[in-house]
Amino acid sequence: MYKYSDFDAAFVAERNRQFRAQVERRIDGSLTEDEFKPLRLMNGLYLQLHAYMLRVAIPYGTLNSTQMRQLAMIGEKWDKGYGHFTTRQNIQFNWPKLPDVPDILDALADVQMHAIQTSGNTIRNVTADHFAGAAANEVADPRPVAELIRQWSTDHPEFQFMPRKFKIAITGDAHDRAVIKAHDLGIQIVRNDAGETGYKILIGGGLGRTPMIGKVVSDFVPAHDLLAYLEAVVSVWNLLGRRDNKYKARIKITVHEHGIEKIRELVEARYAELRPQFKGVDQALLEKIHDQFSAPEFVSRSTEAFDQAYEADPVFRSWADTNLSEHKAEGHAIAQISIKAHGQTPGDASADQMRVIADLAQEFGYDELRISHEQNVVLPHVHKSDLPQIHARLKAAGLATANIGLISDIIACPGMDYCALATARSIPVAQQIATRFDELKLEHDIGDLKIKISGCINACGHHHVGHIGILGLDRAGVENYQITLGGDATENAALGQRTGPGFAYDEIVPAIERIVQAYLEQRESKEETFIATFARVGMAPFKTALYGETAQRTKAA
Repeated sequence: MYKYSDFDAAFVAERNRQFRAQVERRIDGSLTEDEFKPLRLMNGLYLQLHAYMLRVAIPYGTLNSTQMRQLAMIGEKWDKGYGHFTTRQNIQFNWPKLPDVPDILDALADVQMHAIQTSGNTIRNVTADHFAGAAANEVADPRPVAELIRQWSTDHPEFQFMPRKFKIAITGDAHDRAVIKAHDLGIQIVRNDAGETGYKILIGGGLGRTPMIGKVVSDFVPAHDLLAYLEAVVSVWNLLGRRDNKYKARIKITVHEHGIEKIRELVEARYAELRPQFKGVDQALLEKIHDQFSAPEFVSRSTEAFDQAYEADPVFRSWADTNLSEHKAEGHAIAQISIKAHGQTPGDASADQMRVIADLAQEFGYDELRISHEQNVVLPHVHKSDLPQIHARLKAAGLATANIGLISDIIACPGMDYCALATARSIPVAQQIATRFDELKLEHDIGDLKIKISGCINACGHHHVGHIGILGLDRAGVENYQITLGGDATENAALGQRTGPGFAYDEIVPAIERIVQAYLEQRESKEETFIATFARVGMAPFKTALYGETAQRTKAA
């Protein structure tokens, strides 16, 4: 994984020094809150519903055991003993005191971490496939390119005060685990017919109040021209993007208003101007970065311990079937650690749990970890023979829930429990759904079903691309939850369709139960997933389950 250069260390130290002085001026009254706001946002510090919140960057979701232990220490020393992993592969601390924030940033710098550009109208933390470097079918590990983009975009003089925030995601696999089609700019590493590696570029994706699926602006950008092309895209949008209305300032609106053909024409013209300016400097840097992402030396040994545990222990077998994925190296697996124990807050990990995960990464995982956009933690490289020990220690720490990809593996934003923008609660709804289906003992029979919950139209919970999406809104001071069905966050990205009128807080869990029961009745076999069944039968059976046949006939009449 990437290690800071002397320049990186000096840059972060200077930013922290500047911010320490700014915090001191805010505390002594030299800066008003309005004056302080843009300064704190540049350093990842928000003012939430009850307290400040610090969002820490985990670039492309990668960290090691030392960094995870430091996050645990920060949560214990300066917060309430936990951290919250987000859908941007970051971690948030919800309760820091303002005078402590400079010390937190210095503690992060000690382990080569920071909070720069995790907020504000700039290029945000670059996200990537959480199986990067381990996936069996990837064209190439996307993380070196993500690191190159991070270095290019950090404090880029042209892109620090854009019309709105700008989010980039990258994958090296045809199967999209990075949701690239729902980003301002998505990158897929591809090979052309000549076998050359390059990049497919999509722009104009995004969720929020105006959800849109990204459009292809280039099928193939040569590897040596990526930064020139990215700079062309962002600079075109920076000039065209609307600044008169923040709700219409994202690049998706620019693409919608001008059309992808016109945007492509402008980008290509700017790209032609920029290409000579890069002159291979970025490729020399990328070559150095690549050296820091070499694959571990995977050991070769017997998997007998795994095979025996799999046959003898049904609890371990259930976890292995649900939480393990195929690895590119023989005898290895990718292990996902669910941060979604039934009834708990999705994405919240205690300091003690973070230390357990760090220990496992150091002892068994080549000292590598990933944070997924699904708010879980990944051990990307583990030998199968070590998995029984790993499972036993996860179980002791409350981290062995066998539910990855199942109905209780819910993505949920903080909602009205924390966020000043939220209009409804998300966390309690997620907890109640997970608890209910655990009680029913149905989720393994249901199979792959992704529920995503947002507490407002900003869609931080990605509800638009959930198989079942839930959006919490305020209706005359009362929480009301809209449901969408058929969303998809993969390479087959689709926006969910709204079912009809929303449901009250105490009605939403029974409504989800009725949807699931309708699916179980409609599916042709246990192998047919929810999303496949929905694609085959459409909305009608689910509307009937939600609202009744009488309501459907009345509406039709």
